[in-house]
Amino acid sequence: MRNKKFEVKFLRVMLLIALGILPFLFRKPPIKDWLLAYVFNALTNGIIDKFIITHGLLRYPTRLLKKQFRINVLFDFLLYPMISVMINQATYYDKGLKVLYKIMLFTIPMFFIELWAEKRTKLIEWKTGWMWYHTIASVTLKSYLNRMLIGWIRKVEKKQEEIKIQ
Repeated sequence: MRNKKFEVKFLRVMLLIALGILPFLFRKPPIKDWLLAYVFNALTNGIIDKFIITHGLLRYPTRLLKKQFRINVLFDFLLYPMISVMINQATYYDKGLKVLYKIMLFTIPMFFIELWAEKRTKLIEWKTGWMWYHTIASVTLKSYLNRMLIGWIRKVEKKQEEIKIQ
């Protein structure tokens, strides 16, 4: 299945699917929370992926905008931030371990897709020092931290509103 045409077509289909879903992510309030989750996730993805690639742990032989970026722009700035918004929406009323459980429901399928891509395509290559558990642990931890940040911001905002009312 190491067919470059298939891989490029796969990336383009994923781009179209993501662009089709994107407007529906921000229809449900509180929109500012979802936008913040999206932007924070995208920003940190770009920074972390640049670090990981610079240190030779991962490589993306087939990617969109190959001449402009060494990182996976589609995943870093569109797909994973969208998933982050979905995680925040799915865990909006949850706390503690329930949040972590629901995050795992998102990150485990993402891991299996990455595992498939690493084994069967040239979309991603794990280099020396990068193992499957690094992927699942880092994506789960990053998603959890993103969710906790949005929850903390929501609490601070609520306290400020309560102070204004008094």
